[in-house]
Amino acid sequence: MSQFWSPAVRGLTPYVPGEQPTEQVIKLNTNENPYPPAPGVGEVLRHYSTNHLRLYPDPTSSALCDALAIAYGVAAGQVFVGNGSDEVLAFAFQAFFCHNAPLDVPSITYSFYPVYAKLYDVELRQHPLDANWEVDLEALAGAGESSGVIFANPNAPTGHAHSLAALETLLNRVTDRVVLVDEAYVDFGAQSAVSLTESYPNLLVTGTFSKSRSLAGIRLGYAIGSSELIEGLKRVKNSFNSYPVDRLAEQVGIAALEDIEYFNACRDHVITTRERTRTRLEALGFEVLPSQANFLLVQHKTHDGGQLFAGLRERGILVRHFNKAGLSNFLRITIGTDDEMDSLIETLETFFR
Repeated sequence: MSQFWSPAVRGLTPYVPGEQPTEQVIKLNTNENPYPPAPGVGEVLRHYSTNHLRLYPDPTSSALCDALAIAYGVAAGQVFVGNGSDEVLAFAFQAFFCHNAPLDVPSITYSFYPVYAKLYDVELRQHPLDANWEVDLEALAGAGESSGVIFANPNAPTGHAHSLAALETLLNRVTDRVVLVDEAYVDFGAQSAVSLTESYPNLLVTGTFSKSRSLAGIRLGYAIGSSELIEGLKRVKNSFNSYPVDRLAEQVGIAALEDIEYFNACRDHVITTRERTRTRLEALGFEVLPSQANFLLVQHKTHDGGQLFAGLRERGILVRHFNKAGLSNFLRITIGTDDEMDSLIETLETFFR
């Protein structure tokens, strides 16, 4: 431990991202899209003038905000963009949750939330999932005085998503603090809460281009909410980094949003492959949690999750194993191409002969 670290840094346990291997493997561990970005993205890259890179980008990313506003049917002033949704979430913690009251969060959810909480000295009040492995919205709403509520919908790493009606019930009970709904995986079968932002000024919805738009490598995220919430995010952003979205990323993001037909085709293919894979895993004796995301959370009835993870890794297939309480026997499997999922199933079959 360095003698030069601050006390705050000494106390951090940083977020650990999924393994990014250098060797050739079937990579089903970080929920990347198995298909390339929209063709228009390639056109932007082929024709982009490097001369533009000598200039700073637009600090407001107005063109991308306008494109997102059109895509989601909101005003441009209701949109904020950042360097991946992780950055947007970090700004939200600073803008809305740094109060002398706990932040309500599911006990099993996106593992970056506890990291941000520790970094910004935010007390977490964690609520167990219910008996069906679903986020307990009633518990989140009725926990008492708090700085806010945050959860992923669909939840990560479980995959379940609540309906708009259920989210609205929560919002009718939590009116005096921010409710942040993290929609990183919403496009794979869930309902977006963006339409509710018009009626609930305390609702902030975050999203990413990394999953359904196949742009994990370019780092783009966004938030949609009332103009008051967006102004709060801007105040934090402009006190940290005025230019989080570069010129090229902005143009790539716009191109990805414009090709709706390609987006729908890729999304539908992932959903079809997910359901096909679910059936095949269940036939092998796995318990598979219902998912509206681009991954499945599974555990085998007789085989240890850690051993299955290691066995797959040895055979060149990466999945995610969360070696922590409540999840230690589970594997999270990203939905890849049909060929990749066939290879996964065929490899697993060799374990059970």
